[in-house]
Amino acid sequence: AATFGLHASLTLSGATLQACRSAANDEVGFHVHVAEHEEDEYDSLHKSQMRAIERLQKHNILGPKTITAHGVHVDVREMEILKETETWLTHQPRSNMNNGVGVAQIESMLRMGIKVCLGNDGFTNSMWDDWKTAYLLHKVHHRDPRRMGGYDVQQMAIYNNAELAEMFFPNTSIGKIAVDAIADLIFVDYKPFTPLTDGNLPWHIIFGFQQSMVTSTMVEGKFLMKDRKLLTLDEEEIASRAREIAPKVWKKYEEEVAKVS
Repeated sequence: AATFGLHASLTLSGATLQACRSAANDEVGFHVHVAEHEEDEYDSLHKSQMRAIERLQKHNILGPKTITAHGVHVDVREMEILKETETWLTHQPRSNMNNGVGVAQIESMLRMGIKVCLGNDGFTNSMWDDWKTAYLLHKVHHRDPRRMGGYDVQQMAIYNNAELAEMFFPNTSIGKIAVDAIADLIFVDYKPFTPLTDGNLPWHIIFGFQQSMVTSTMVEGKFLMKDRKLLTLDEEEIASRAREIAPKVWKKYEEEVAKVS
């Protein structure tokens, strides 16, 4: 089952939240941005005298099938609610840096047992860059090189992400190389200068892997890219069409911005 896509608390009235909850059955979760910027919390307090997570809980939006994104400015009580409701949270370090919204308390959430995944908010398609950014961002933010260990990043990016995916694709085994697991694989041309072991894998991924090293991709046992050639899409045609459409999108965006300026 998919999730019911919302945007964020600050763009959702109480009536809209109620309507969305009524429209979705109990088997459907939600996807919603939460406390990405402080304004989301201020807006929620203004609308309801509750913080964003508390407001969403009141409308029965949270739960084990709901994904909240960001959570940069949630407080301890909101974290407790995420834990109590078994709601998922996704961490987008590069997007948060780009938007200048702050740094989420991800390590605290992980220690509390909140189910935190690594995402990127559509920033780019290079998830390994988000591994590296998550690993480094919390160190510089806290001025402490011991913060955000490689295993924490691995927990979010591999194990928690796979668990979340398996919830939406039941009766499957995802994120493993094993008999009967879904054959979703990438092939990486990586020749390490030091031994690669289960004890240092996160650091090889963070500091050694580059997206240009991916030679082939496979989904459910079918190659979609092989030897760096896309097999199911015309890359040149897509790029050409995108270059044609982009100026029209930019112009439309400028017109819409001018209306509210």
